[in-house]
Amino acid sequence: MQQLVFIPVRTPILTPEDRISDALIGSMEKERITPEDGDIFIIAESAVATTEGRLVDLSSVTPTEEALRLAEKYMIEPREMELILREADEIIGGVPGVVLTITRGVLSPNTGIDSSNAPEGHVTLMPLNPTASAREIRSALEEHYGCRCAVIISDSRTQPLRLGTIGVALGCSGIEPVEDARGRRDLYGKPLRITQRAIADNLASAAQLLMGEASEGVPAVIARGTGLYMRDRGDGEAQEIPLIPRDECLFFGALRSND
Repeated sequence: MQQLVFIPVRTPILTPEDRISDALIGSMEKERITPEDGDIFIIAESAVATTEGRLVDLSSVTPTEEALRLAEKYMIEPREMELILREADEIIGGVPGVVLTITRGVLSPNTGIDSSNAPEGHVTLMPLNPTASAREIRSALEEHYGCRCAVIISDSRTQPLRLGTIGVALGCSGIEPVEDARGRRDLYGKPLRITQRAIADNLASAAQLLMGEASEGVPAVIARGTGLYMRDRGDGEAQEIPLIPRDECLFFGALRSND
C-alpha cells in the first residue's frame, strides 16, 4: 500500500491578475513537483477567491443603516458588516467580532469574509461557486500533466464549543466528498447505522497543518497515496458537498428546538 504523504505547494503572493492553475503549475515546476495519478489538491479558498476577483477594497463599500446597526451590536467594522449582509442568506446571531450566518446553505462565520492574507484595507469574499472552481482547476491540471487527480477547495471553520479552527471543504471535483460507511461492520461485527465519513473535510483539515493561517505562503497541498477512487471528468464529477436539512442537523436542530 502506498504511503500517504502531504506535499506543500508554495506560491508567490497571488493577485486578481493571476490564474490559480497557472500559479500552481509554475510553482510546482520551480520546486520540481510532478503530480501523479491519484493526487488530491487541497487549495485554500482565499487563494481561489483572490484570483477570481473576489478581493474587495473596503474603501469602495458604503454601509447601509442596517449594516451600521448590526456593526455596533456585534462590534464588526461597518463596511465588513455591509458585505456580510450582501453575502448572507440569513444571519442567525453572533458574539463580539463575529456573526453566524447561513451562506449558500451552510453555517458560516461572517459569510467566510476574511481580511487575513489580503492587502491592507481589503477583504476576500468566498468563491461564488467552489465546486465549479474545483472543476476548472482540476481540468487545467489534468490537461497539463496528463494524470487523473482531484481538487478540493478548503476553508477553516470553528466547531461548537471548541477552541481553534479545522479544515472544511467548500467544493470538490474528482472524488466523492462523503463516504457512506453504513452497513459495514465494526470490530465486534455490529453493522454501522449512522457513520458517513467526510472524506473531503478530513483531507482539508490535514492539509491545514501545512497551509497554516499566517505567512506560510502555502495555498495548496497535495495529498498523495490516499487510495481514493478518482472520478473521470463527466463521471458525476460535479458532485456538490452534501447538505442536510436544518431539522436533521444535530447542533442546529437541537438549539432551534429550544427556542
